[in-house]
Amino acid sequence: MVDYEIAALVRYAVDKKLIEPADRTWAVNQILTVLELDSFEEPKEAPAGMELETILARILDSAAARGLIDNDVTSRDLLDTKLMGVLTPRPSWVIDHFRRLEAADRRAATDWYYAFSQDTDYIRRYRIAKDVKWVTETEYGDLDITINLSKPEKDPRAIAAARSAPQGGYPKCQLCKANEGYAGRINHPARGNHRVIPVTIDGNEWFLQYSPYVYYNEHCIVFNGRHTPMKIDRSAFRKLLDFVIQYPHYFVGSNADLPIVGGSILSHDHFQGGRYTFAMERAPVEREVRFSGFENVSAGIVHWPLSVLRLRCADDTRLVDLAEKILTAWRSYTDEAAFVYAETDGEPHNTITPIARMRNGQYELDLVLRNNITTPEHPMGVYHPHAELHHIKKENIGLIEVMGLAVLPARLKGELSRLGKMLVSGGDPAADEELAKHAPWASELRERYAFTAENVGGILRDEVGRVFARVLEHAGVFKCDAQGREAFLRFAASVK
Repeated sequence: MVDYEIAALVRYAVDKKLIEPADRTWAVNQILTVLELDSFEEPKEAPAGMELETILARILDSAAARGLIDNDVTSRDLLDTKLMGVLTPRPSWVIDHFRRLEAADRRAATDWYYAFSQDTDYIRRYRIAKDVKWVTETEYGDLDITINLSKPEKDPRAIAAARSAPQGGYPKCQLCKANEGYAGRINHPARGNHRVIPVTIDGNEWFLQYSPYVYYNEHCIVFNGRHTPMKIDRSAFRKLLDFVIQYPHYFVGSNADLPIVGGSILSHDHFQGGRYTFAMERAPVEREVRFSGFENVSAGIVHWPLSVLRLRCADDTRLVDLAEKILTAWRSYTDEAAFVYAETDGEPHNTITPIARMRNGQYELDLVLRNNITTPEHPMGVYHPHAELHHIKKENIGLIEVMGLAVLPARLKGELSRLGKMLVSGGDPAADEELAKHAPWASELRERYAFTAENVGGILRDEVGRVFARVLEHAGVFKCDAQGREAFLRFAASVK
């Protein structure tokens, strides 16, 4: 029986102020209902000090042993979220509490909401802790590197079940408000413990939440109340700055609105933000640029591998006006000498990844110029990680990567560990099916380093970081050399 673990879970909920002590009996009975149990005996010893991960793991083990669930990650996640959903306050209470805190201090409100999202296990602290993180020093500053282990890989059985499961149209996507409290299914994550905060942005209903995978501190998502596609336009700039006006301790940015250079979800208008300083924000302006009619707006080219124009002004409306002008010019801009084409065969290529923040009492917009053209040599995108870097990073370069944080696949943890041992022992990665993709890189590293068991780990981490810097260079439309800067200035001069 799991009476002790049930009691421990209820005590956890009381300690975290998810429920009141008077709710204890009710909470026990709700948990019994979820677990399809009909009796409970109070433990002789009061449970104390047990970690939430341990409590839930033991309850799930028992449920699997009884045949209530299959013992795979997806089934376990569906059940433990249902359990935590029982203990999570209703949306109305969460919103009311947030508003009362917000009335006194907006930062205090987001501090509470972030902790709350962890306490309810919507953000699984114990999974986030498994992510491998380090910093690599490059000519562009200190880049953040993360091997993402917090998003669990699905069991092959779960993948097969998801493939054969009916494709429901509710919720329409994983960002829709309809996810709040949704029980989930084999092909859609459970969100029973998910609560969102209404936010009015540019006169429209949006919602604030946190990412369940928190790639950086207070990694939030701001999403449109309507399921409408992402679009970078004047309204997008206006909405970004409107959010920053309300939450000046957060930055906020948008993925681009074209495939390849956009993020993973283009079907639902949303932004990502948080309380974190990325390398791109720390990067200096290396050359000032003047735009006619906007003499009160400070503008310049940022020393960054991607092509970034930084705009700064105390007047947010002027920032929006200039950003719109730059976007309009970029959408139609072609420079064959720089291999920039606005469109080919009717397909548009130019768009912008925008990021907004407050800095020293002024509004700041970083406009990252993006282009998604493909060629036979680079079928995944000319301004996308090229094939020789795919052994490390093959996925799209979205907002988070643009700002200088690499989110690398979980496979790399094991691959780098095995590759390190092989570099020390003198083995041949090309002879290993899994490591063969790293063989050219390994050969190049062997020419520069004498590997030992003590230094190989640090060297590989630094070199992965340098690969990521090259990834960002590939994604840059105008390169960080004399020819690239000349091309960048030609575009800036075209903005009228």
